[in-house]
Amino acid sequence: MKTVRWTSGDKPSLELHDEAMPSPGPHEVVVRVHAASLNFRDQAILDGAYGGPTKPNGVPLSDGAGEVIAVGHAVQRTKVGDRVSASCCQHWISGPTLPEYHANSLGMTTDGWLAETILLHENAIVQLPNYMSYTEAASLPCAAVTAWTALNLSSPLQAGDTVLVQGTGGVALFSLQVAKMFGAKVLAITSSDDKAERLKALGAAAVVNYRSYPDWDKQILALTGGQGVDKTIDIAGEKTIVQSAAATKNGGSISLVGFTSGFGGGLPPIHILAKSLHVAGASIGSRAHFEALLRAMALHEVHPVLDQVFPFAEYEAAYQRLKSGNHIGKVVIDFAH
Repeated sequence: MKTVRWTSGDKPSLELHDEAMPSPGPHEVVVRVHAASLNFRDQAILDGAYGGPTKPNGVPLSDGAGEVIAVGHAVQRTKVGDRVSASCCQHWISGPTLPEYHANSLGMTTDGWLAETILLHENAIVQLPNYMSYTEAASLPCAAVTAWTALNLSSPLQAGDTVLVQGTGGVALFSLQVAKMFGAKVLAITSSDDKAERLKALGAAAVVNYRSYPDWDKQILALTGGQGVDKTIDIAGEKTIVQSAAATKNGGSISLVGFTSGFGGGLPPIHILAKSLHVAGASIGSRAHFEALLRAMALHEVHPVLDQVFPFAEYEAAYQRLKSGNHIGKVVIDFAH
């Protein structure tokens, strides 16, 4: 089978290999990969900018979907022929995150989806709703589950809440879609008027172009009658966290989910104390979160926003598309083409 692996070094490249098909152990499942998708951290690994552990010469990509083609003799949670995806942290079934869950993090500390087949523990398996294609489902495990987790991190998302999302990447757009499912009002910031129009078409009530309005937090305050939003999903980190705090209401919450602008910066404690803010980092989510997300999406028949779909032979072009920053939604690799 064809498999892509990282090369060695601080800034690895990608290398194509021919390898033997895996054989499942007692509780393992072999899935024929139909589609896989990229996240910001996948490019960060190639740039030497990812701070977490990775498997030496591992297979990239934490997100994918496919068909079960073999199961171990003790497997109970799935069968041959099932349409499935998998939780990014294979043994994080429910509850709060624990350090040991990340020892089996797909596409990070263990082999991921950028191969024609993937070997998974049955604990990770989630069943796909019938209405959703493999290319759509492949976009969900990291970004969509992160959005679901982040929106419910400090308190449950409620109808009528006001949510601020940042940009047009996967987590931002999934946050928009999940918030709309719950009857929340979504405000957004982005880098261009064209992207602003796309966000409005997807349901954002108002969008601020942060290049035109560098003090975008003041615009968000104006849009909320000076109160600020109930929940902010902060994608960028270093360059946005202070303004995110300013744009969030007293007693509101900020879920930090990304580091697209870097790991530095700092939120002064007085900004947290003065507004009684709840600030927390969102670390993807459990299998239970993934399954809850899928139930909600199926109820509303929500379709993920896909930017471009590349054939497997053009996986490097998919990475380039992600690196360009011009994408709106998820960049997907389709193994059927």
